[in-house]
Order: sequence, then structure tokens, then C-alpha cells
Amino acid sequence: MTVNEKVAIVTGAGQGIGLELCRRLVQAGAKVILNDVDAALAHKAAEEVASEFGNCVAVPGDSSDQTVIQQMINKAVEEFEKLDIVIANAGITLFGDFFNYTPEAFYRVMQVNLGGTFFLAQAAAKQMKQQASGGSILFTSSVTGHQAHKNLAAYGMSKAALEMLAKNLVIELSEFHINVNTVAPGATLTERTVSEADYESIWSRITPMGRPAYVSDIANAALFLVSDEAKHITGQTLIVDGGWTCISPSPY
Repeated sequence: MTVNEKVAIVTGAGQGIGLELCRRLVQAGAKVILNDVDAALAHKAAEEVASEFGNCVAVPGDSSDQTVIQQMINKAVEEFEKLDIVIANAGITLFGDFFNYTPEAFYRVMQVNLGGTFFLAQAAAKQMKQQASGGSILFTSSVTGHQAHKNLAAYGMSKAALEMLAKNLVIELSEFHINVNTVAPGATLTERTVSEADYESIWSRITPMGRPAYVSDIANAALFLVSDEAKHITGQTLIVDGGWTCISPSPY
């Protein structure tokens, strides 16, 4: 899949899916700006990717902060002279019972998952429009944007909204040859989830394909959607969940 010599920004990439995306992009010949809210984690991850594969530069900070968003855009242009791909992968999950969910938790989820993604897409699209060479934008949604999941009302609605944003931006960005899509992971084995009790065994039992996703499963789908081979695909969501949303058994 063709991403060679392209310049990409990936948020929420200090570990897990985001880090695997950076590895795969750089391995395929892209140059990457790696973002994570944890500065130490961002620098460590970027150094590891750079030492193994090549061009990867850290820009740490809160990806929902307008200043950090512009720093990422500026760094891509200053370091690599352009911006071709943006993967808005950063997001937070704050579980909570609907009856007791706090305004603070609600608005933080919306700020990061929606605000950060919206304004990163806006800033990236302005740069891509100025370059007049097109580009690809990808949002990370979730199966919880398609199927109800206990204690994730706010998170689920934020992910469903991202998929609608991708559809709406088809109207705004297609004339500039910028395609916008969404990848929706199901249960995925990451540093965070493997620490949860029985996570892998539970999701292996209720996933039709017999296991939760690996980060490589999500990265494969994402890499395709931002590659030249997918330029005529826009406004779409690709669910990567081993078939879980087709039958949707609860893990509880």
C-alpha cells in the first residue's frame, strides 16, 4: 500500500494502536509526527520507531489543545516540508454509570474525542488545501459507536459522532482531493486491555473469529485507508472487530 515519502501525523501514539500505526507507516516509507499526551512516552516511542525504521519525530501534548494541534502541523511542514496524512487516533474512555456520570467526565470525553479530532482535521485540511496536492484524513472510532455498551454512553456517542463527521467532510473536502474515513476497532489487545482481568479470554469467547484484534489488525486497515490505493474511498467506516458487531454478545 503506497505511503512512501508521505508525511503523516498520528495522535495518541505513545503505545497501542497508535504506536503500531507509526511503525507501519515509517516502515512503508512515510515520515511521521508522533503525538501523545505523555511527553516521556511520546519521545520514547518516537526514538524507538526512528531507530528501527527511520523518520519519526515526537510532538507531545494534549491533542485537543489548539496550540498543540498547530505545533504538530508546523513541525510536519518544518521537518518534512508538507503534510499528506493525518490519523486522529487520540481518545479517552471514561467509564461510568449513566445516572451518576459527571459533567466533568462528559465534557472531557467530548473535548478529546470530538474537539481534538475536529480541530486537527480542520488544521490539517487547511494545510492540505494550501498545498493543492490532496491528502488523507482518518479518524479512530469504535464498535461502541455502533452497538450499545454498558457504562459507555458518552464514549459511544462521541465515536458515533466521529463517523458522521467523516461523512460530512466529504462535502467540504472532496473538491480539494482530500478523502476522509474512519476505522472502528473492536476489542483489541493493547498494553491497557491486557492488564484487565480475563480480557483476552472473555473477548475470545464472544468474538466470532475466536480472538480479540491485535494492533496489527487495526493498523492493516488504517494503512489501507490512508494509502493511494484508497483514494476513491471517502466518508466510510471500516469496522475491524472479528464479527462482534454482527451478533453483539455482551462481555458482562
